[in-house]
Amino acid sequence: MFKSTRSHKKTFSRPPSVGKPAFAHNTQLNDDLKERVHRRLLAELSPVIDTNNADEVRRTLERIFSEVLAQENLPLSRVERTQLFDSIVADILGFGPIEPLLADDSVTEILVNGPEQIFIERDGILQETDIRFRDNQDVMRIIDRIVMPLGRRVDESSPMVDARLPDGSRVNIVIPPLSLVGPCISIRKFAKNVFSAEDMIRSGTISQNMIDFLRASVQSRLNIIISGGTSTGKTTMLNALSNFLPDTERIVTIEDAAELKINKQHVVRLEARPPNIEGKGEVTIRQLVINALRMRPDRIVVGEVRGGEALDMLQAMNTGHDGSLTTAHSNSPRDTLSRIETMVLMAGMDLPLRAIREQISSAFDLVVHLDRLSDGGRKVVAISEVQGMEGDVIVMQDIFRYVQTGVENRKIQGYFTATGIRPRFMDRIEVNGIHLSPDILTPAPIKQTRRKRNW
Repeated sequence: MFKSTRSHKKTFSRPPSVGKPAFAHNTQLNDDLKERVHRRLLAELSPVIDTNNADEVRRTLERIFSEVLAQENLPLSRVERTQLFDSIVADILGFGPIEPLLADDSVTEILVNGPEQIFIERDGILQETDIRFRDNQDVMRIIDRIVMPLGRRVDESSPMVDARLPDGSRVNIVIPPLSLVGPCISIRKFAKNVFSAEDMIRSGTISQNMIDFLRASVQSRLNIIISGGTSTGKTTMLNALSNFLPDTERIVTIEDAAELKINKQHVVRLEARPPNIEGKGEVTIRQLVINALRMRPDRIVVGEVRGGEALDMLQAMNTGHDGSLTTAHSNSPRDTLSRIETMVLMAGMDLPLRAIREQISSAFDLVVHLDRLSDGGRKVVAISEVQGMEGDVIVMQDIFRYVQTGVENRKIQGYFTATGIRPRFMDRIEVNGIHLSPDILTPAPIKQTRRKRNW
């Protein structure tokens, strides 16, 4: 168990690997002496450090570090000396106290709520760490290190910014006066190893029958939107489905922050660009979607639709650019289509609501909806067909769903099943020479799980 260095802080019991700082709390080094060592090192180094020549900087740090320790006459063991040096190197060349969390592959998100509170997500569960920054200025120094290489700035005139770490991890930053708890950093880590469809089956996110059905749908050029809440695995699913695309096609991907890894021969990757320090030079997702139509794409893959670009995507899907893939935030398959309606209205076009719904119902074929369950597990909870219009209402029908049966040992129990409905587009799949076994669409036997609540 780690204990907070501040007496008024609550202590948390967790595995030894969670939240362990680079310089362990149980050393006998006085915090004031460590602070003096750190200030001396920073004072003797150039304020702007060329991290491209990290080896030379590290050698300079080692020299200054040894001199400071000799002058301070600090009685450190070899282990304490190594820990202190690594901690200071992380502050100066890396990302300070959160450097070990960035190196930990089991951590998927890092959430800094001011200097005194740092949370991580591991296995879908949020937990607080015992890592702390010294003060707000310490957090701001790490923020500057994140945004400066990107030509961005964060100050009172621009207190919010989206950025990306060198490894591709997404970063959102909010500072005072907007944040009342101090500078906040939210990092969605970039997965080094992309989850394949087989990985998702093994992890229980989806079933083999559902993957076979989605593979046939992608290869038959159905338009698919992947939906779900925050951190439900939408981008992971989009990556998996994108790799079902034929090798012979030209694929244009459009993203706000490049995350997709499509292992195909002919892929053109486009990324939106935020405005520079002067507020100029912005290139939006919508502009990229419009431009992509001029690039002779066989498929358009949009990382996420958030606004007016939804109208341009609908027009593309309804004018011969079928087989497109995208994601959207929503709470259910039905809510996904409502969100698309709202996004189309954001484009500023004065269109009747019925006309928008007709565009949506004729553009999208499938909605794949994911959810994060209370135990942290991520599931494809529904695969729904968009069947068309009846009056002013878009008709939808679930093809697959996830059925929860209970809770056992704090884990949600359930199973995936087809609903028994044959989708209207099955003829399109068969015309493409893809023959799915009738068993894929056969409902699974009803399963019962004894409910055990060991909370």
